[in-house]
Amino acid sequence: MYDITETAAATDAWWAGLARHFAVAGVADPPALLARPGQGEDFWLRPDLLFSQTCGYPFITSLTGKVTLLATPGYDAPGCEGPDYCSLLIVRADAPWERFRDLDGRCCAVNSADSWSGHHALRILIAREGGQGPFSCTAFASGGHAASIAAVAGGQADFAAIDCVTYATLSRHRPSAVAGIRVLCHTPAMPGLPLIAGQAASAADIEAMRQGLAAAAVDPELADARAVLGIAEMHFPHAGDYNRLAVALAEHSEIGALL
Repeated sequence: MYDITETAAATDAWWAGLARHFAVAGVADPPALLARPGQGEDFWLRPDLLFSQTCGYPFITSLTGKVTLLATPGYDAPGCEGPDYCSLLIVRADAPWERFRDLDGRCCAVNSADSWSGHHALRILIAREGGQGPFSCTAFASGGHAASIAAVAGGQADFAAIDCVTYATLSRHRPSAVAGIRVLCHTPAMPGLPLIAGQAASAADIEAMRQGLAAAAVDPELADARAVLGIAEMHFPHAGDYNRLAVALAEHSEIGALL
């Protein structure tokens, strides 16, 4: 989910290491090469999918009971703590706004309707931090976090909620992407993007991949790849831990979808 051009080689090295550890743990013939067909329900529900990473929102909605939680990486990024992460509310560096309430009536760029970090986390922030009285904003779909940042920097949008790992990755490897941007506040912390087993994985594969993830997370040969990708540690939560997302949405159902 955090694969960008500048880190593609590290992503490939990380996958090669994972595949090696998966095979040692008992997964038969894990793919030698990482597939990059995109993301979305059509991909995550492919019958031949072994392993992937998804967003927390589809994990608790359209993918429930259809994929299996393996692990949640802990990232070295401002806004992350253990397996949790948040979104950063960004505005232009020269914008006059100092608190979230100042954005009432402004325009927001949202990466996609089914994104937790760019859409639903913002709904929770509106509910919790909007202050007294109604809070309103207009919104449009940008198509991705990088596009949302560009829309804010270019003045097409006033603000956006950006996954903190995405923001840290761009800051490290594509700093021009976040030039002229500042962080106003952040959304409440929630479980980060889960690593999942697809429908092609057997029960034995699932256990073997968990063992392989644990081994790869501390493999010194993969330290460089982990550092580039910002992977600090590997956590193994229960799938029920992701119910925190659903509970937060239920508690603030009065804030409807922005798209």
